[in-house]
Amino acid sequence: MMKLLLVRTSSMGDLIHTFPAITDLAQHCPDICLHWLCESSFADIAALHPFVQEVKTLSWRKWRKFLVSRETWQAIGTLKKDLSAEQYDAVLDAQGLWKSAVFARFAGVPVTGFNRHSARETWVASLYQNKIAVCRDANAVWRNRSLFAQTFHYEFDEKNIDFGMIEQPLFYQTPYHVALTATSADRKLWANENWLSLFQKMYETDGLPIYLPFGNETEKSRAEQLAQQYDFIHVCPKLTLKEAAALLSHASSVIGVDTGLLHLANAFNRPVIGIYTATNPEKTGVQVAVNAKNIGNIGKIPTPKEVFDLWKTIIQAA
Repeated sequence: MMKLLLVRTSSMGDLIHTFPAITDLAQHCPDICLHWLCESSFADIAALHPFVQEVKTLSWRKWRKFLVSRETWQAIGTLKKDLSAEQYDAVLDAQGLWKSAVFARFAGVPVTGFNRHSARETWVASLYQNKIAVCRDANAVWRNRSLFAQTFHYEFDEKNIDFGMIEQPLFYQTPYHVALTATSADRKLWANENWLSLFQKMYETDGLPIYLPFGNETEKSRAEQLAQQYDFIHVCPKLTLKEAAALLSHASSVIGVDTGLLHLANAFNRPVIGIYTATNPEKTGVQVAVNAKNIGNIGKIPTPKEVFDLWKTIIQAA
């Protein structure tokens, strides 16, 4: 049995975009024992895929702020000892950044990653023993699947995308919709008046409540402003990632801006619409299907009516 360390540290969406490649790996190489190294804040996300046998964590987002701290270097040293002690047979860096490449080498065995024409940071390819060529302009899910397939010498079915997710425990009484109005960058937001117009049209259609999760106090305040307008809009309590996964996995539909939870809903095969205002969905959008669509693009902000009309089509397809 091969013992493999996968390195994909962040962000949430990047981790989720790796799931179909892991499903491919499970189908073609079921005897592999897979460990995953990621940021500690995303450990619950990595653990959602049933083929992942153990999650290893690092805290680079914290460590980089305290690089002169003795505690930071002690923690880094502990991670290096832990990875070395696991005696992995191989390491696969699916991120292609200097931070992932450096930590990948901690295991002390050959590392496979993107070649210089394929990696997000070209020079990191010099840190890999095995270099794989993958189209740099392809979408994230395909890039991961191609990297895994070339590394382990199998072919994958491009038309069949399986995130490998299993249903989570019921969190709220169903049915309901979820709206992901928050994102890490203000330029990716969709205006409040657009959300309110959309919510009203949705409620007039099926009368279902709409839940708004949040990640911080600013996002909570924004959600509360929306909820004050209609009594069918509900702000969720502060959720853990496990609780957010459960909420999304049972939703009748999920509509959101460009954020990690949107991709998580997509992974659960829920009816999903991704609203894009400042990024290109062709590279990082949801995986399009009859019940999953992207709308908008850089500088092309969709109207509430356009989103509502698209929402009706994915609900009918579900």
